[in-house]
Amino acid sequence: MIELRNIRKSFDGKTVIEDVSATMKTGQCNLIIGTSGSGKTVLMKCMVGLFEPDSGEIIYHGQDFIKMSRAEKTEIRKEIGMLFQGSALFDSLTVEENVMFPLSMFTKDSHAKKLERVNEVLDRVNLKDTNKKFPAELSGGMKKRVGIARAIVLNPKYLFCDEPNSGLDPQTAMVIDKLIQEITKEFNITTVVNTHDMNSVMETGDYILYMYQGKKEWEGSKKEIIFSKNERLNSFIFASEFLQDTKEMRMMEERGKIPNDRNIDDLLK
Repeated sequence: MIELRNIRKSFDGKTVIEDVSATMKTGQCNLIIGTSGSGKTVLMKCMVGLFEPDSGEIIYHGQDFIKMSRAEKTEIRKEIGMLFQGSALFDSLTVEENVMFPLSMFTKDSHAKKLERVNEVLDRVNLKDTNKKFPAELSGGMKKRVGIARAIVLNPKYLFCDEPNSGLDPQTAMVIDKLIQEITKEFNITTVVNTHDMNSVMETGDYILYMYQGKKEWEGSKKEIIFSKNERLNSFIFASEFLQDTKEMRMMEERGKIPNDRNIDDLLK
């Protein structure tokens, strides 16, 4: 679990994050959403230590990450996996070498043991026998899965995903969503996802934090978001006619106006 308490961050006198508090629970997908410039990326960077907040607390293991010593922060970072927006694979390294990189950096395991672990995670993300391929030989979806494999190779307690579906077609994006969700539940990870993909919100949002102009505008689950009365959130979420129709159908189902033998999921197939 990660707790944010009254986080503030500014750059050159301009406040970007203002008094944000939230609790990211273990074993669930915690989503941070909002328009460009809402502060969601800055908030995530504060959580992983790339930016230091001006004030507030970021609690890992009951301790304030901001006040930890350099050595203590290093220990926490060993427990953090990161999936970058563009996958951030090393072009000159093979899939195997990319995934092995964190093991070489943070462990003293033998090559044989590291290779065993690499094969385990590649198999878990359905990329068995791709060890010797280079990133240029992979599709966008495969690169994301390599990125996920590298992010989980150290058995992290925390997984951060920055726009994991960026640049992917809808079908591949659904595969990545499902994989992140499965890994989160399977390994009981605290997963934090920065996204603007509404399909991800509706499918994986166990907890959703909606940011607006640097502030927490709304929080809740994927079920609660459908019935939110927050106008800013509704304008953001239901920008498309399809999603607006989805909301109306969900509300009809809730009120019992859709026959009991059919539900919204059936109607959307």
